[in-house]
Amino acid sequence: MDLSGADTSTINLYFGLVCLVVWSLLNACGNKKSQVPIERPLPAGMVFVPGGSFDMGGKSIEANRNELPVHKVSVSGFYMDATEVTNRQFSEFVEATGYKTIAERDVDWQVLKMQLPAGTPKPPDSLLKAGSLVFQPTKGAVNLNDYSQWWRWTTGAYWRQPEGQGTSIEAKMDHPVVHVAWQDALAYANWAGKRLPTEAEWEWAAQGGSQVKYPWGNVSPEKSYDKANFWQGAFPYINYEWDGFYGTSPVKSFPPNGYGLYDMGGNVWEFCSDKYDANWYGQLSATGTSSNPEGSKRYFDPMEPYAEKHVVRGGSFLCNDDYCSGYRVSRRMSTSKDSGLNHTGFRCVKDL
Repeated sequence: MDLSGADTSTINLYFGLVCLVVWSLLNACGNKKSQVPIERPLPAGMVFVPGGSFDMGGKSIEANRNELPVHKVSVSGFYMDATEVTNRQFSEFVEATGYKTIAERDVDWQVLKMQLPAGTPKPPDSLLKAGSLVFQPTKGAVNLNDYSQWWRWTTGAYWRQPEGQGTSIEAKMDHPVVHVAWQDALAYANWAGKRLPTEAEWEWAAQGGSQVKYPWGNVSPEKSYDKANFWQGAFPYINYEWDGFYGTSPVKSFPPNGYGLYDMGGNVWEFCSDKYDANWYGQLSATGTSSNPEGSKRYFDPMEPYAEKHVVRGGSFLCNDDYCSGYRVSRRMSTSKDSGLNHTGFRCVKDL
């Protein structure tokens, strides 16, 4: 606009209007900027897993009955530990709290017998001493439906002595902590200001942003010895150790998945928050798409109907296609909430 011939009042009015427009634009820009989500720094040792929807359950011929039917699930975004909780991290928790794991406490027969069929005789007191289950290889082929042939109750085995009396974690501080029961994992998560993942969150995260069979993709285990720590050979008596490890491996020994999560297949089984119910998927599938499901309200394992079990995911260094293929992203198994084994650990999640 040409203001060369205008009087003072007109010029002042014009510039007043200009200032008003500029102020309005700046204010509008400021409001728009405040609506942009603020990028939060990642919690230490965690990665961000974006929310989304997926078909949950077994989609391959190896799918177990408890992985079916496939059903629609959506989950919100969350943070997840990049690795399984290590011996070093668990040591910090114990030093800060004085916590004593279940494997360090003598077995309470009155509690144990509630999980067993009526009339089960009380075992000798020597077997009710503090301890845990340790893998023991067999001398040859055995019935793979009889787990008792390769698990040995070992007095004195707990997270600091993973193979029993006289063993140590001194050289394994970066290995996942084992011999922790579900209750121990929950105690750690609460102390750390986190929680255990639901199995829906776990399966979604394990896929790394793709619909894959294994956390590393769709390449068969026979060609993936460099992708995860699992059993190579004839279980439970010959392990060729082509992946470089007989037992647990240090976290981050193998490549991460698409979200930056390590060991989502193999190394150790990982506890989820869900109660184990073998029929839960059938109930979920009847409800349409489930949003952030938190698991069944009841415990139910037809093989051990008196036991209170929680879901474990991801497989371990003992997994093999001969009997469990636990490293598949959809594979779900269970373990009693008060039991520890030397191939079971956990990782945590945190809400945004």
